[in-house]
Amino acid sequence: MSKHDFDFDEFQTRRQLVRQAMYNQGIDVLLIIHPVCLHWLTGTDTKSYQSFQCLIFSAKDSFPLIILTRESERAEYLDDAFVDEIRTFAGPEPSDPIDLLRATLNEFSLSHQRIGLEVPAFYLHPHHYVRILDLLGDNLKTEQTTLVHSLKAVKSSKEIQYIRIASQIADQAMQACIGTVRPGLSELELSAHVYNTLLSNGSGIPASPINLVSGDRMCFSHGMPTHRLLRHKDDINVEFGATWKRYTATIGRQLCLGTPSARMQEIFEVCLAACDACIATIRDGVPAIEPHLAAKKVIADAGFNRYRIHTTGYGIAPGTPPSWGEPLNMYGDSAEVLKAGMVVSVEPPIYIHEERIGARVIDNVLVTTNGCELLSNVTRNLVMVPS
Repeated sequence: MSKHDFDFDEFQTRRQLVRQAMYNQGIDVLLIIHPVCLHWLTGTDTKSYQSFQCLIFSAKDSFPLIILTRESERAEYLDDAFVDEIRTFAGPEPSDPIDLLRATLNEFSLSHQRIGLEVPAFYLHPHHYVRILDLLGDNLKTEQTTLVHSLKAVKSSKEIQYIRIASQIADQAMQACIGTVRPGLSELELSAHVYNTLLSNGSGIPASPINLVSGDRMCFSHGMPTHRLLRHKDDINVEFGATWKRYTATIGRQLCLGTPSARMQEIFEVCLAACDACIATIRDGVPAIEPHLAAKKVIADAGFNRYRIHTTGYGIAPGTPPSWGEPLNMYGDSAEVLKAGMVVSVEPPIYIHEERIGARVIDNVLVTTNGCELLSNVTRNLVMVPS
């Protein structure tokens, strides 16, 4: 992802949305940490999330956009991001990023303004967080971790175009997986065919590793591939993401080398029915909890509610390791409302450890004014591969 993937006017529109939200929240300055938010506002695609980074974003459009990042990222910011000033730490010798933040805030007399702070998971070290709290003191008015995320959840037409391309690549990789799987192949070898198809067809590196389990590992909901060799009658579950200019589409499918057991068929059919119930409920203006409740009812009515071990679905972001998820969640405590232009995953699961069994179908849908659009064209049925 870089500034060249969108017109500058689109970045300007995004920034104005953030400034209006800051005004509504009574914030003068927002310290933006999350790499997905930085990418949405500036176009940056650097790996600077491995260390401290911060965009100093003022509610005044006349104020320069100042990025604080490590010196090793300077060249990429110069070439690939719309920022006005780049201030760096840790070049030839180590230096303190919080000291740089303090000096920059003081230079522009920002320390005593009303400041909001993003506090994202994964990307802000607790030591840095504690020191920022001490630096800002009473001028930290609010932790606004989801302010930018909530604005970027509704995708522009260009962003939707990128997601459609990512979904087409994901479909190609899943078809390659189905066409390659056979007894004697290891989980890792099968995963290699998936990754080869992804990268050969233009996908970037997905933000999260592939999940691929088989046989008695089917009860692992997020199991990564191993050296285990596939066998006749094995069940297999695979999930991965594809990206186009970092915009992500995810897909998950269930396979069997031969004919599945009656128990697996039963569990799979409940999962697929739960997905269908969820999809039928998704549309503009619907509280995000309603599709979750629709899927939950199907699973509960079939007697599997205790094995529904995670979220029904979530917003899909232009992923940055280790995740491609957005804060939007179709889950039991969600207060979000679905809006046309959002892209969400649908993936209600059943995993039963004591039976060494599990099932999950994963699709992405585009929320529309009167329903939703399924983005994948790969069969959602349990795929039985002759073996």
